[in-house]
Amino acid sequence: MAEFTLRIEGMHCGSCIRRVTQALTSTEGLKVEEVRLGAARLSAAAEASAANLAIAALQKAGYSASLEK
Repeated sequence: MAEFTLRIEGMHCGSCIRRVTQALTSTEGLKVEEVRLGAARLSAAAEASAANLAIAALQKAGYSASLEK
């Protein structure tokens, strides 16, 4: 499994962490390793497509995200 980190804009509190965690755990193919203010560490079988799925799920939840380099 490939591990990757997303930078997430707009997170300010524990409620944001919960919403981000829910959005990511409901996305098939992702395993949430850690969610903290401003970032999430995930793992998946295929990093490139999984990162795009995760970013789309976060956008739907109201957060902008990008893959950390």
